[in-house]
Amino acid sequence: MTTTDMPRPVDADRGRAVSKKRPRGAATGGLRRAVPATTLLWVLACLYGLPVLWFILSSLKPASDLFSYPLTLVPHDPTLSGFKAAWDSANFSQYFINTTIVCVITTILTVGVSCCTGYALAKYDNKWLKVFFLCILATTMLPSEVMLAPEFLVVRDLGLYNSFAGIILPAVLTATGCFMFRQFFLTVPDELVEAARIDGARELSIFLRIMVPLSRPIMLTLAILSFQWRWNDYIWPLLMLNDPNKFTVQIGIQSIVGAQNINWSVLLGASVISMIPLIAIFLVFQRYVMGADINAGLKD
Repeated sequence: MTTTDMPRPVDADRGRAVSKKRPRGAATGGLRRAVPATTLLWVLACLYGLPVLWFILSSLKPASDLFSYPLTLVPHDPTLSGFKAAWDSANFSQYFINTTIVCVITTILTVGVSCCTGYALAKYDNKWLKVFFLCILATTMLPSEVMLAPEFLVVRDLGLYNSFAGIILPAVLTATGCFMFRQFFLTVPDELVEAARIDGARELSIFLRIMVPLSRPIMLTLAILSFQWRWNDYIWPLLMLNDPNKFTVQIGIQSIVGAQNINWSVLLGASVISMIPLIAIFLVFQRYVMGADINAGLKD
């Protein structure tokens, strides 16, 4: 007589029924932990979003209603006159073209240089590379105003004054970008690189075919940040440019501000116009950043 270890159908059904049951306190405990965190996020969203909402709605108000008492959030008579006056009072089309050229070129160079630098700092063991990394981090400890004078002298002596190259080149290498890529490449197992070397892949092929595709989420994140930094940059273009045909958006907004009187309706309209490209870029690329799998292609 033989026996088998196969469970009876009744026992199997009973086991599945038991396995489907969840502890009574599991759902309640998860809900209790989620409520404080969700509440805190909503509070922070309101704190950050209310000034922005007030700013955008104020741009739709006539100049006479901006400082009327009592203050109101929603405009009584919405108007686009501030936007039209801002667009007509300055050469915004040229400003947008100039700023787009600077931002796109700087972003591409920043992502490429930061990716190469971060990979070298993470995957090559050399004491001088560590010293170089410390020097890069040291630049974050100095206020940007301290480095304006020496940077201006260097760029001027190179003959790049009053040119887009004088704005782009000093902004290519950023400590934030190098640090982001270095920290990411440190999480990539060294065995992956060694396996590629054993298969006969060269260093450049390893970097371009393996490391660059894996770092796509970091590249997109840094691209958005770099574009935002360059679009909102004001001090450095103001020092480097004296030709009105080369002005960027932020300098153009400042040029419409009078020395004595400020037309706040025009200023608010111009500021909202300058925000539109940044909002559009974030809305387009955020799903790639949020939905990207940073650990794609890696196994534990």
